[in-house]
Amino acid sequence: MPELPEVETVRRGLEPVLVGNAFARVEQRRADLRFPLPKDFGMRLSGRRVEALDRRAKYLLARLDDGEVLVMHLGMTGRFSINGPATKPPPKHEHIVFHLGDGTAVRYSDARRFGLMDLVPAATLDSHALFKGLGVEPLSEALTPEWLAARLKGKANSIKAALVDQKLIAGLGNIYAGEALYRAGVSPLRLAGSLATKSGKPTKKTEALVAAVKAVLDDAIKAGGSSLRDYKRADGTLGEFQHRFKVYDREGKPCPRKGCGGTVRRIVQGGRSTFYCPTCQR
Repeated sequence: MPELPEVETVRRGLEPVLVGNAFARVEQRRADLRFPLPKDFGMRLSGRRVEALDRRAKYLLARLDDGEVLVMHLGMTGRFSINGPATKPPPKHEHIVFHLGDGTAVRYSDARRFGLMDLVPAATLDSHALFKGLGVEPLSEALTPEWLAARLKGKANSIKAALVDQKLIAGLGNIYAGEALYRAGVSPLRLAGSLATKSGKPTKKTEALVAAVKAVLDDAIKAGGSSLRDYKRADGTLGEFQHRFKVYDREGKPCPRKGCGGTVRRIVQGGRSTFYCPTCQR
């Protein structure tokens, strides 16, 4: 599933196309994605101007001029493309086409249909079921070592499990949590509570981890995200951060940290693969 850097890359690719533009017409080729699309979806969007395109966790939020928000999630295989050929018959997995006032077409395809779209009043967005339980944005100023330590105090689960808990940190997924832990030299097996003192203050490891989370996400966004299976940017090009992984999907390879001499190991946590170096990650 695309994680925060991929969704943010898509947002940045769509923003200059959508913002300030209006939906002239919406082609809706099926009634549902993961969930049923809103009633009268195309009609409600027709004529609406996009005033801003934001991101919350792994969701794209197109804020419309009537006070509603078009909420979009890519799921496993969702992809937006700008313009591109209109074929007859249309591509099998191309489900929605947004025709904009300037003639641009934004096409949404989704082979497995795990994505979603909804229309939500902006005034109730934070209390909506999709958003009310989400944690802090990892690239925001709110994520500090002090904040994290206070919430990890006494936690008996692993730090890897804590990092990918969307109720704690929103948008941070399996790949980037593992890469951040490597950069910080923190074992994914380490108890989350060990990153806080008895009084709930941060340790040096907590400080290193917060800095690593932000740095990994920033680096991945600059590289256009990671293309492992279906993900592409809105312009159709691949992300490049997969070429910079230090541990993810590198089982059995030498640890890249200078002087370490260890070997990357794979374990399973919460049903997901975790890659780390047991020699230098403590």
